[in-house]
Amino acid sequence: TITIIVDQLGKIFGFQTKARELIERLISLPHDLLSSHWPTMLLSLLTLLVLIGVKRLRPKWPAPLIAMCLAMLLVWSFDLPLYGIRTIGGFSDGLPIVQWPSFQPGLLRDLVIPALNLALISFVSLMLTARSFAAKNGYEVNADAEFRALGIANIVSGLSQGFAISGTSSRTAVNDANGGKSQLVSIVAAVVIGVVVLFFTSPLKYIPVSALGVVLVYASWSLLDFRTIVQLRRRNPAAFRLALFTFASVMLVGVMPGIGLAVLLGLLQFLRTVFRPTEQLLGVNEEGMIHSLGNGAQVKAVDGVLMYRFNSPLTYFNVSYFKRRVLNLVDGMPFQPRWVVIDAVASFTYPDISVISTVDELKRDLKQRNVKLVLAGRRTDLKRWFSANRAKGEEKGLLFVSDLYLALKLIQSSECVNCEPSPAGEKRILALEDKTAMGQMSEKQ
Repeated sequence: TITIIVDQLGKIFGFQTKARELIERLISLPHDLLSSHWPTMLLSLLTLLVLIGVKRLRPKWPAPLIAMCLAMLLVWSFDLPLYGIRTIGGFSDGLPIVQWPSFQPGLLRDLVIPALNLALISFVSLMLTARSFAAKNGYEVNADAEFRALGIANIVSGLSQGFAISGTSSRTAVNDANGGKSQLVSIVAAVVIGVVVLFFTSPLKYIPVSALGVVLVYASWSLLDFRTIVQLRRRNPAAFRLALFTFASVMLVGVMPGIGLAVLLGLLQFLRTVFRPTEQLLGVNEEGMIHSLGNGAQVKAVDGVLMYRFNSPLTYFNVSYFKRRVLNLVDGMPFQPRWVVIDAVASFTYPDISVISTVDELKRDLKQRNVKLVLAGRRTDLKRWFSANRAKGEEKGLLFVSDLYLALKLIQSSECVNCEPSPAGEKRILALEDKTAMGQMSEKQ
């Protein structure tokens, strides 16, 4: 938004600047304003007053369209180009002729990497624009549909000698300012553009550049939302830092390179989350419910059992860290655990052979410590995945159960056959049996 506004200042005030990048333009802005063109400024001010007045008096009317029509009428009536007011000029009538030039296949080697970079930057730019307006107007954006539409549009553009395209924030801002709320806006705009190109190109030469700049700035101003960024600092510090980095990158190195750097940083943040996710040790309260340890004084660890939750899908990149964390927790516990129960629902999402191999190594290391390993959750999937990726019978010593409650019930059944639990322990066992029965009924349903 700031880039759009700064780009239009020269058109609004009628000055020429030699600076090309955003920072240089901001630095030279005070000097450039001294050479402003007063007739252009007056026309820009009139356009702005019309926009504000129509928006306040008739909110449902298309204020930008009315302002542009009035500016064109003034240019035509008083021949304002004679006073130095720039217009967009005329266009040739008729549709352009599409030709297919010869293409050498050897150029594909040089175009693959730039094309991939351009596709990534174009998609990110498109989604930034789409999600900005989706958040403003309260609707959802389907990233797959947007990516598919972007690809089809670029294929057609390439076959018709066009250039690479993406979502245009300025044009989207103008559509939004005019009250456009559906995809029908693009269809109507395409039809109108086609009719104008075929039959009405002559009136376009009366459109003043300064009025276009005012409309773009007016439409883009509504996208500035510093309050949300400040709130983001309290809700999600990592996202706040990424937003500041994106802002600084765009300001310093330009829109496309800045967005590219922001995408790279976002990817690194994601990888860091996957490599070093959050984790919890689990326990049981007086009612037999499983909770994270530390959530309340009533939640206590089960004697001899280490229940662990790894809050990320296990992949080749983080499974070694997962194994190291489990072994460190076993060795660092104040009591010697006899069982390690892993919440498999949160971490086992697909059959990665490196994950299965590392879990086997974890099972062998725990066995050397006289500790048994239990995977709780996704029992059917896990048994199929481990059986398909290992030799027959190799899964001996690794237990699969349907959920955490059944895992604790299995452990208590194997260890308390001849024991006499205390009243508090007996209460916990009875409560756990109730939860286990409910889990079994739910599983059968």
